[in-house]
Amino acid sequence: MSMNGCRKDAIRLLARTSLLVGVALAIGACTGMNQLKAKKNFKEANEAYAQQDYKKAAQLYEMALGSDPTLSSAFFYLGNSYDNQYKPSRKGEAENDALLEKAVKNYQTAAEKLSASPDVKEKDLGKLSLKYLVAAYGADKLNDPARAEPVVQRMIQLDPADPENYFALAKIYEDAGAYENAEDILLKAKDAKPGDPAVYMTLAGYYKRQGKVDKMINATEERAQREPNNPEAHYTVATFYWDEAFRNTALKDNEKRDYVQKGIGAIDQALKLKPDYTEALVYKGLLLRVQANLEKDPAKQQALIKEATQLRDKAEDLRKKKAAGVGN
Repeated sequence: MSMNGCRKDAIRLLARTSLLVGVALAIGACTGMNQLKAKKNFKEANEAYAQQDYKKAAQLYEMALGSDPTLSSAFFYLGNSYDNQYKPSRKGEAENDALLEKAVKNYQTAAEKLSASPDVKEKDLGKLSLKYLVAAYGADKLNDPARAEPVVQRMIQLDPADPENYFALAKIYEDAGAYENAEDILLKAKDAKPGDPAVYMTLAGYYKRQGKVDKMINATEERAQREPNNPEAHYTVATFYWDEAFRNTALKDNEKRDYVQKGIGAIDQALKLKPDYTEALVYKGLLLRVQANLEKDPAKQQALIKEATQLRDKAEDLRKKKAAGVGN
């Protein structure tokens, strides 16, 4: 090939290269402009969101994501903006229902993009997206527990130590009548975080709704065993014993006496740890009154009522002093 031919080829190659560079620069400039536009829209959307102007916020978040789909956190706020526009009282209206479907779609996208993020704030926002997604499937919105279940399962996988996720799944099962599954999940919550008092109280609440008195009280006592120096834990045990002894008409007198004695034992432990515990003083008085009703000896009965009255008066005196700032 002659030198002239080589020179022409070089010129043609240079022209092509220049064209490619020009295109790349144009694309880069366009991308940069889009990102700047997206940031501006995102900032304006956040301002509208903070002012609870959710319709305007949704429009601006849509614009921001249209310019820059990598603004992953915007998907959560977009979903929540649609969610906040939804009116349960207008359920069944196409335009209103569409808002909820848009919310679900964006919560799902946010969760997918943010849940595995190395950034802690983004990861937390991803978890929050899942929680709001579950709420969107709730009874007052889409009422679709079948779609909520796998979402909560995913939340448990992402954070197996968070008992709140187990509670949410247990509620789904309980509402669906799958009681064995609900109990199993609550027991797993206890295993996941045995030091959290909420797991025992949630379990106790579940057993109370199911009418499983022994398991209910066992849950509160197990909590007290794990928090032996917490007066509120012992007080709570006593309130459960009183509630059963006072309200459960199916109990025999000897069973009521047993509950009262165990309740008094728990309340005495609470008062030993905190002598000025007004609520505990009140409940001890209530337990003594139940005991008095079961007592056959009039003298013992009057003595129990007298002690109960003294405890009530002491609690009232402590409340008055506290309200007046005495002893603070």
